Amino acid sequence: MAIKQKIRIGDLLVQNGVITETQLQQALAKQKSSGQRLGRTLINLGFVQEDKFLGFLSEQLNVPFVDLRRYKFEPAVVQRLSETHARRFRAIALSEKGGLLMVGMADPTDIHAFDALERILQQPIQQAVVRESELLATLDLVYRRTDEIAGFAEELDEELIDGQFDLASLTPAADDSDAPVVKLLQSLFEDAVQIRASDIHIEPDEFVLRIRQRIDGVLQEQIVKERRITPALVLRLKLMSGLDISEKRLPQDGRFSLKVKDKKIDVRLSTMPIEYGESVVMRLLDQSDGAADLNQVGMHDEMLAQFRRLIHMPHGLILVTGPTGSGKTTTLYGALQELNEVGKKIITVEDPVEYRLSRINQVQINPKIGLTFARILRAALRQDPDILLVGEIRDQETAEIALRAAMTGHMVLSTLHTNDAVSSAMRLVDMGAEGFLAATAIRAILAQRLVRRLCDNCCIDHQPDRRELGWIRHAMGTRMPVHFQLKAASGCHRCNNTGYRGRIGVFELLVLNDDMADALRRSSSSDFVHAARQSKGYRPLVVGALEEAFKGVTTLDEVYRVAEQIDESGMFGMEGEFAEIAGSDDDLRLVSHTDSDLFRQEDGVI
Repeated sequence: MAIKQKIRIGDLLVQNGVITETQLQQALAKQKSSGQRLGRTLINLGFVQEDKFLGFLSEQLNVPFVDLRRYKFEPAVVQRLSETHARRFRAIALSEKGGLLMVGMADPTDIHAFDALERILQQPIQQAVVRESELLATLDLVYRRTDEIAGFAEELDEELIDGQFDLASLTPAADDSDAPVVKLLQSLFEDAVQIRASDIHIEPDEFVLRIRQRIDGVLQEQIVKERRITPALVLRLKLMSGLDISEKRLPQDGRFSLKVKDKKIDVRLSTMPIEYGESVVMRLLDQSDGAADLNQVGMHDEMLAQFRRLIHMPHGLILVTGPTGSGKTTTLYGALQELNEVGKKIITVEDPVEYRLSRINQVQINPKIGLTFARILRAALRQDPDILLVGEIRDQETAEIALRAAMTGHMVLSTLHTNDAVSSAMRLVDMGAEGFLAATAIRAILAQRLVRRLCDNCCIDHQPDRRELGWIRHAMGTRMPVHFQLKAASGCHRCNNTGYRGRIGVFELLVLNDDMADALRRSSSSDFVHAARQSKGYRPLVVGALEEAFKGVTTLDEVYRVAEQIDESGMFGMEGEFAEIAGSDDDLRLVSHTDSDLFRQEDGVI
């Protein structure tokens, strides 16, 4: 139904007892100063709930209400309305049937917007009412820049003749915003920020250019046919990063900053010569919100309280371990945020400096001029620090300096590339550090991984089969819960059809005790592992990941990925044992029932 006359929605709300006349007058007064629509003003003032207001609109105007969270969008229909017009009129094209286009609107009483949309779309419109908050979030997701990127790539390709291009046109300048290479890069960065990509990969292949974006740890690919635009893109990015544009044979690293969608983005760039040109990888760091604090990393309350106690100790070494991309730096910056006080001198030695923190002396290593971790660390100790952060312990010299600093009144935070907490202490000994140093200095080791978080808009229930159930029982042991409900990924527009949206950390915290310290002094790996696994409160990484799956936060597939990385207890490749552990089909059906006695309580732990 088309709204052809002005509807006084406030009067209708009063007449139907939804709000009072006094509330209407207050809202009208507020509206004059804020400039917001009356409905949004009433909702913000708490005079009416949004769902009740939208339901009232739907009923009074005889238009359907559409829940965008569950709606299956048709990309071709959505693109009928440009993103500019969609944002201006707070509208989205939903479906088309019999020549009638259904358009969801945040304010279906806006007849000026309705008339403008009919004129733009050049066909009759059927209105639907949608939540404004959901509409704005949906617009960020459905208007991807893939077609725009392809179009700018084609435009740039037309300007290039047999791989030759005008260097002057690619040099950063104040008046070159219309240059195709600039528009292509701008569109590429806007798309990456819009879909929350952490990295952009530009990879020339034999016949095509591959542009890949890492979203929640997984790469997604767009193929551009115009492969010969690669040198122009790489040259522009090198100029932006202050790199040597004549050097194509050696890898180079640089960084630059830009503003995208009101966000300040710091870009770390790395180039590498490959068979068909130069590959470029850019890490995108959103500086707008600063570094995350410890409450945001995902530790459960008990572990977080224990970790906080540890980092506030006056001295000692705390290691955070895991592979590249496991969130170690995020956790360490969270710790620094808490430790950053006027009365404490903090120095960091990093490669590279990711987030700039006030009051903290941050130093970036530069091996080309001999500015190594060890050299900076020795100099830092002469700067009277209270707390030191060493980006990574890579060699014997750095390990021994860090350990001695921790023994002489400094709190030292650092990282190691190891699979789990249990293997990390012995890794320092394997590097050549003395066992007695490690035993005296190390306070705790935190191992971590990132698992993808299920999209709460489209996740579905998952019933584990016998093999899966056997694997879960084997991994959990006495920690096995009596009842749980697993979830699986499905896919919708909000998660870009991946089934996942965002990531969460899973952790393993190992606090050294006397038995572990004694094993370190003797450099006995087997005794250390045994003492660690027998220590009070020891909770392996896989258990932490499974507990997130039991809460419906992630999936078994993500837990398997964590288990494969650490391969603890040889849990993989035990197909025959899993079937035996799982039991009968009758047992399996009991898992989701409240009267199940399939699992029993042992040692006070379910």
